Amino acid sequence: MRFKRLALAAAAAAMVAGPALAELVIPSLSYRTGPYAPNGIPFADGYADYFTLINERDGGVGGVKIRLVECETAYNTDKGVECYEATKGEGALVYQPLSTGITYQLIPKATADGIPIHSMGYGRTSAADGTTFEWVFNYPGTYWDAASIIVKHIIDVEGGDISGQKIALVYHNSAYGKEPIRTLEVLAEKHGYELVLLPVDHPGQEQKATWLQVRQARPDYVIIWGWGVMNQVAIKEAAAIRFPMDHFIGVWWSASENDTLPAGADANGYKAVTMHGVGMDYPIYDDLKTHVYDKGLSAGAGDQHGTVLYNRGMQAALLAVEAIRKAQEIHGATDITPAMMRDGMEALDITEELLAGLGLPGFMPTFTVTCENHGPPGLGAIQQWDAETKSWSLITDFIEADRDVVDPLIAEDAAAFAAENSITPRACN
Repeated sequence: MRFKRLALAAAAAAMVAGPALAELVIPSLSYRTGPYAPNGIPFADGYADYFTLINERDGGVGGVKIRLVECETAYNTDKGVECYEATKGEGALVYQPLSTGITYQLIPKATADGIPIHSMGYGRTSAADGTTFEWVFNYPGTYWDAASIIVKHIIDVEGGDISGQKIALVYHNSAYGKEPIRTLEVLAEKHGYELVLLPVDHPGQEQKATWLQVRQARPDYVIIWGWGVMNQVAIKEAAAIRFPMDHFIGVWWSASENDTLPAGADANGYKAVTMHGVGMDYPIYDDLKTHVYDKGLSAGAGDQHGTVLYNRGMQAALLAVEAIRKAQEIHGATDITPAMMRDGMEALDITEELLAGLGLPGFMPTFTVTCENHGPPGLGAIQQWDAETKSWSLITDFIEADRDVVDPLIAEDAAAFAAENSITPRACN
């Protein structure tokens, strides 16, 4: 009887309060603590501030406000899975795991639960195959795209021929760091370079032995696939052995101010691939100042504005908002479900007109997602660090990945995943 009375009381209170207001729930699996916090914080801040801008300036999306549910993972896979389980019942529309290890664990869970995953530029590269991975998206690019783009840049610098040269990969010894190896091996066969593999164990603070190997191997180029403190330590160690910084190139997760500033002048000339523009020279920052910063609503300490990873967090949030908008349009509803969100993500169309209207003209390449392709456009530019001005600048246009190499690898890995998991790839019309 006691439980019945409580239930009746709750029902009565609900009637007095009126129907619950609709909201768009977006979990943020952030990490503001632990060895990867310096990189996790700016992304989380940019992610949160963009949603705050949409709520404050526009009143939400389609008149429905976004509620961000932040859960601390410390970049730990087990904690990331716990965060997923703790937040999915909130009505979560999409997950941005911000960790390859967490993404791998969430793919079967989120697929079974019918909640989309957006592992933007990380996670399982073959999830770009939408026929096998219906609920997973990794636009606007994958690890294998990034690896190919870096090699393309090296080829361009070397005048079109790198046969006989040696490229070393210094990588985080995890699922994340191992992702580009197969692609770099195939590219080595195609272009005739020698690939040297040098793993660095978590969290990457001790690398002297690794850079002794680099000095002994004498590679022409070093590619780094690091994260967090590993990146800044690698740049310092590369400088200590006088490795030329303009021949040291990072993936887009080894490309922030947190990676270069600690090395001071020694980081000058360091390069990395990027999936978007750099700095604050975009009209959106005027809106952020008016509607977010000046109101004291900026996430965190409010000290990350304009940094590479802050911009990337905004990019991820922008893509979520536009997928929500597309889902509302497709289904003629403002209070959407995760399944509707998936439909919006699969119909996403990012045009230059759209970006300009959002205050981010030229910020990233345009692209269209399809049933078959969940990872377009697979483009990346090369950015370079200027230690004197303490800033990044783009030194190339956006470069297309070698689709003749990357696409067959995606198809092969997706087919293997489908066979292992008894998945029948869906037909796309």
